[in-house]
Amino acid sequence: MDSLDPRDTGPGADTAPRQAPGLGKDPDLRRELDATVRARAELGDEYDSALADSFLERVERRIDDAVDRRVRRQLAERQLADARAARRPATAGPWAERYGFALITLVLAIPLSAIAGGTAGLSGLVVAWLGIIGVNAAQSVRLNREPRAGHDHPAPGD
Repeated sequence: MDSLDPRDTGPGADTAPRQAPGLGKDPDLRRELDATVRARAELGDEYDSALADSFLERVERRIDDAVDRRVRRQLAERQLADARAARRPATAGPWAERYGFALITLVLAIPLSAIAGGTAGLSGLVVAWLGIIGVNAAQSVRLNREPRAGHDHPAPGD
């Protein structure tokens, strides 16, 4: 990807091509630079500033377009990640997960105790409470075996 240096276009100047850094990746920008250099050679030194400004505006537009594309892509990726996270079922907090089940079983224990005690006496009451204790013990074992996301160390009282 060679280019003529715009300063070397006068008579007797060395017209050997020079390497333009970073232009090899964009052939359109390369053509625009070559056109600017040819226009400078035809128009002369008095148009240097206008030609340079024009070329730099085109480069700036290309940079802005590239940045806009990257920002849009990153925003789309972020929105996709947020949408995927929103579809995941929310996990209960540590307190609700640990104690919510126990509170529910204790609330249900009142009518179960009344029914079991009223129909089967003391033995029915014992069986009902052993069932309540067994269900809570199984839940506690399940919670202690599952790795809790976001907990690197046990909470106080665990």
